[in-house]
Amino acid sequence: MAGYAAVFDAIGLRDWCDEDKKPSLLSLSKLKGEQPEWYDVKFPSLDNLHEACAKVPQTRDMTAGLEEGFLAIRPALRFVLDPLTQPLSWALDAALYAFTASPWWFLVPLLVGLCFLVSKSIKIAGLVAGFLAFFLFTDHYTYAMETLAIIFVCTVICVLLGVPLGIYMSKSDRAQRAITPILDMLQTLPTFVYLIPLIFLFKITEPKLYGLAIIMYAIVPVVRLTNLGIRLVDQSVIEAANAYGLTSRQKLVGVEIPLALPNIMAGVNQTIMMSLAMVVIASLVSAPGLGTLVLDGINNLRLGVGFVAGFAIVLLAILLDRVSKSALDRINAAQAQNS
Repeated sequence: MAGYAAVFDAIGLRDWCDEDKKPSLLSLSKLKGEQPEWYDVKFPSLDNLHEACAKVPQTRDMTAGLEEGFLAIRPALRFVLDPLTQPLSWALDAALYAFTASPWWFLVPLLVGLCFLVSKSIKIAGLVAGFLAFFLFTDHYTYAMETLAIIFVCTVICVLLGVPLGIYMSKSDRAQRAITPILDMLQTLPTFVYLIPLIFLFKITEPKLYGLAIIMYAIVPVVRLTNLGIRLVDQSVIEAANAYGLTSRQKLVGVEIPLALPNIMAGVNQTIMMSLAMVVIASLVSAPGLGTLVLDGINNLRLGVGFVAGFAIVLLAILLDRVSKSALDRINAAQAQNS
């Protein structure tokens, strides 16, 4: 670090740099007076600059400062977020109880019937019935229903929050410029990173911990595609609606949302898939369901348990994807007939 030390010496900061420096043994290279070659000069990172000037903070000082700052505002965040997020815990607890306490002979026909109503396809309904039968035969039914309950609650909340936010973005370029970087960050953050601040904010046993992680991770597609769908509505249709004297609300409800519905449903499909992916990761923070079996297989090296649970997750993903895509195909077919 002799090169950087020379810089601090040249600008007269040596006394300031060494003011709080503790005495230490010199390295062998310094005793010999060896200087690094020009091609061995290291990048002036915090740690390298700290070696040349003790007043420059190290990287660990920066990360420690971030941690201390977060812990300092943690009580205020908990005071604000606890009452706001408590309904999420109640909704998850209620859904988990409803899906697991209902007898299989009631819930399975109900799910198959709902899938048929959504898809209007005997094949899809038969596929759902076959997958549910597999869960029952392999004793993975309860775990699958827990995963399904969490996905149901988180997807509904993502749609309730994401669709209005996407509509707001489509109506305001300024809002789109402000919100897009946030969506980019949420979409690119590694899944495990979502759990780090939430673990410090909430108790590990609170359902809202994993519920918030799933919602933040899965809400992005429905927001983006709602915004895109409404922006792609043909302007000639909007002009015709204006000519009929429709108000902004009437245009939104009667024209823009119906025409943007295929894009919105595509966003819902992606939100469901991302919810399923995150709910498996969230088993690390007490989320129930099939993810707990995968985690058990990893922790205890139980190959069979992990493999069967992973296969069950794949079947559940196929089930949710086929049903949501079938609903999207129905919407596209209906719009094609109307046009």
